[in-house]
Amino acid sequence: MSKKILRFVRNLIELFVYREWLMYKKRKRKRLKNPDFSIIACNCVGTFIYYDLGMRFLSPTINLTIGMNDFVKFAENLKWYLEKEIVELKEEKDCPSGMLGDIKIDFVHYESFQEGVRKWEERKKRIHWDNLFFMGTERGDCTYETLRRFDKLPYKNKVIFTHVEYPEISSACYIKGFETEEKLGMILNFKKQFLKRRYLDDFDYVAFLNSVEE
Repeated sequence: MSKKILRFVRNLIELFVYREWLMYKKRKRKRLKNPDFSIIACNCVGTFIYYDLGMRFLSPTINLTIGMNDFVKFAENLKWYLEKEIVELKEEKDCPSGMLGDIKIDFVHYESFQEGVRKWEERKKRIHWDNLFFMGTERGDCTYETLRRFDKLPYKNKVIFTHVEYPEISSACYIKGFETEEKLGMILNFKKQFLKRRYLDDFDYVAFLNSVEE
C-alpha cells in the first residue's frame, strides 16, 4: 500500500474518531435533564464536565485546584468561606495562588491572580444553592481519613474518584487504570484506545447530575 493511500486511510480514521467524539458528547447533552447545577470541585473535573455539556459555569471552582484536605474544609463550611476575601500568595512561582482564609487556591489556568479572583467573584454569584454537586479526587494530600471526611459531608450529591475500590465509602467512584499507583492519575486524560474517551467518562456524570430529578 502506498504512502498516499496510508495517509488517506489514517486521515479518514482520525475524522471518524473525531466525529464520533462529537456525537458522543451530543448524546450526553440530550440526556441531561438538570441544566442548572453547580459543581463544586477540587480541580478541573467540574470544568471539563461543563465544557462537554456546553453549559455556563455556575460555580467558582473553575480552572483551579484546591488540595483535598483543604477542599473538605471548604465544603464543610462553604458559605462561610465564600464570604472571605482571597489574599494573594506573592511568593508562589508555579501559578497565581491565594489564601481563602486557611484554604489555598491555585489558579492554574489563569494568567494572573487578579484574573482568577475576578472570575471567582463573578461565578460564585451564579451558584444554585439548591442544586449542588461536590466532586473530589484521590490525589495529592488525600488520605484515607480525607476520604472518610468527604463521605461525611452533609450533601446528598457528592462523589470522590479513587484509584481502587472502597466499598465502605459510599461516595467513592473507582476509576480503573491506576491500581498500581499510590493515588489516582489524571482522569481528564484520554485513554489509549480507538475511540476518544477520557478516564472520567467511565463515570456516568449525566446520570449523577440527573439524580436530583429522580
